[in-house]
Amino acid sequence: MGNKDKYRRGVGVMLLNGDGKVFVGARIDNTDEAWQMPQGGIDDDDDDEWATALRELEEETGIPPHLVERVSATPERLKYDLPKELRSKLWGGKWKGQDQDWFLARFLGTDADVNIATEHPEFRDWKWIEPSDLPELIVPFKRELYRQLLREFADYL
Repeated sequence: MGNKDKYRRGVGVMLLNGDGKVFVGARIDNTDEAWQMPQGGIDDDDDDEWATALRELEEETGIPPHLVERVSATPERLKYDLPKELRSKLWGGKWKGQDQDWFLARFLGTDADVNIATEHPEFRDWKWIEPSDLPELIVPFKRELYRQLLREFADYL
């Protein structure tokens, strides 16, 4: 069993604004109309998933940690598989997909606190959407994971 059978460890954040809408960004490297929530990989020296999630959120959205309140987390990691045609193109072909810790968080700031023009931008656009619209806006291979997140966090949405 080689690296191609392994999953990259990661984190993701479902960030809600005061109106109960979810932050999504359109990736710079994807010209399709696919949107996603902030997420990223866990480095070998990261041992606190929530701290990693806050770091990734700030790197992708410019939102500082003091404007984010943790609400909940998935009880177990959620996985998705990359389509076979993408496996050789992403992450140097090392991973089959991702195995992620997901957090639900409340955004305490205003839209003016969002700045996707970060040092290493990942999004070309962003918006707030209804949680129920998430599965239809994400790339097809992540839809089931997003549906699972909606079920996990249903009590808070």
